[in-house]
Amino acid sequence: MALEINLVPDIKNEMIKTLKLRNFILFLCIIVASASVFVVFIFGAICGGQQIAINNKKSLLDNYSKKVNSYTELNEFLTIKDQVGNIASITSEKRLASRTFNVLSALIPTNSPDTIEISELKINLAEDKPTYTIEAQANAGKDPYIDYNVLDAFKKSMQYMRYDYGNYVDREGNTIPAFCMIEKDSNGASFTDPDSKAHYAYWTIAAENCNPKEEKEASSDNKSDDSSETDTNEEAKNEENKSDEEVESIDGYTLEEYDGRKVVKIWRTPQFNDWYEKGYIDLDGKISKIEHFESACTTYSGEKNANNSKIKWKDQNDSCLLIPDGVDGISILESSNGRNSSEELVLRFSAVITLAPEVYNFNNTHMVALGPPERRNVTDSYVQIQSIFAERARDCQEGDTACEKKGEN
Repeated sequence: MALEINLVPDIKNEMIKTLKLRNFILFLCIIVASASVFVVFIFGAICGGQQIAINNKKSLLDNYSKKVNSYTELNEFLTIKDQVGNIASITSEKRLASRTFNVLSALIPTNSPDTIEISELKINLAEDKPTYTIEAQANAGKDPYIDYNVLDAFKKSMQYMRYDYGNYVDREGNTIPAFCMIEKDSNGASFTDPDSKAHYAYWTIAAENCNPKEEKEASSDNKSDDSSETDTNEEAKNEENKSDEEVESIDGYTLEEYDGRKVVKIWRTPQFNDWYEKGYIDLDGKISKIEHFESACTTYSGEKNANNSKIKWKDQNDSCLLIPDGVDGISILESSNGRNSSEELVLRFSAVITLAPEVYNFNNTHMVALGPPERRNVTDSYVQIQSIFAERARDCQEGDTACEKKGEN
C-alpha cells in the first residue's frame, strides 16, 4: 500500500483558498461594474433622448408662438372665442324684461268696478327674485270710493297667481323652435277661440329650420352616398318650384294662411272631448299623436261621471306660483287718501311685490302669467294694459273734508 505524504503546510492551503476567493470577488466586481456602466449608458441615452425631444418641442412651440403672435387680429379672435364659450352661461342668466307687460296684465284687475291704477313702476331684475316697486291708487268705483277692501282684495289675490311655460311639439313629440311660433296678433293679444276661450298659436312649418322632421331627414341624408344626395337635392328643387297654392299640407299637417305665411294651428289649451274621442289624450292627461303645447307647469286629468256619459276635465297648476310667498309676497309700504286726475276719491298706496325668478328666465319659453281663475289673461298686449297706468293721484287739499275723512280706519 502506497503512502501519500502532504508536504504543503496548512498555512499554504489557507493562502490558496484566500486567493481563489479574491479572484472570485474580483470577477463579480468586474461583472457588477460592467453592468453599472451599461445601466448608466442606458439612463444617459434616455435622458439625452428626452432632452432632445424637449428641445424639439420647445423649438416647435416657439415657432408656433411667433406665428400666432404675428396675427394682427389675435386679440379680437380671443375675445370672440371667449364670448362664444360663455354663451351657455350668459343665456342661463339672461332675463326678458318684456314679460313685465304680461305679468302686469295678470296682477292688476281690469274691466271691473274695483280698479288699481299704477302711477309709477320700478322693476328690479338684478336680485335673485325680481321685484316690482309700485306707487298706485285703488278706486272702488262707487261710494265710498276710498275703500280699503279694494287694496285688501288685491293683496289676497296674490296667492292665486300662477305662471305657465313649456314647448310646442309636433306629432312625434319633437320640440318646435320658439322662433317658429306666432302666439300673438298685431295688437299683441294672444289668439283665443271666441266660443271655448281656448288659446292657440301658429306654427310656421314652411319656414327655414322650423320643421323638426325635415331636420332629422336632412341629418340622415348627409350620411348617404352622392347619388342619394343628388336625388334629395332634385326633390328639394321640385318643392321650391311649387307655388303656395299647390301646397295644401306638409307632412300631413293641414296648412292655413296667416299674415301671408303658411302655418299650422296648434292648440295651447287642449281640445279635451274631441282629442279624447280620437285617442289623442287619455284620462291621465297624457297627450300624444297630435301637435300640442307641452306645459312644464299645468297637468290635466279627466273623470267620467256615474253613467260614463260625460267626462269632467280638470287642469291643475300647483307648482308654478307667480308670487311664491302668496299674501306675504306683497308688502304695503304706505297708504293715504287722495284724488285722481278726474277729482275722484282714491286710496293712494305704495307696495313692493316679489315674483318668482323663473318668470323672467330666458330659457323658459312661451311664458304666460295667469291671474285668478275669473280673470286669466295670457297676453303681452300693450293695448290691454293701457288702463293699468294713470296719472299720480294728489294728496287731499286743505279743507277737502270728503277726501280727508272718507275711508279712514
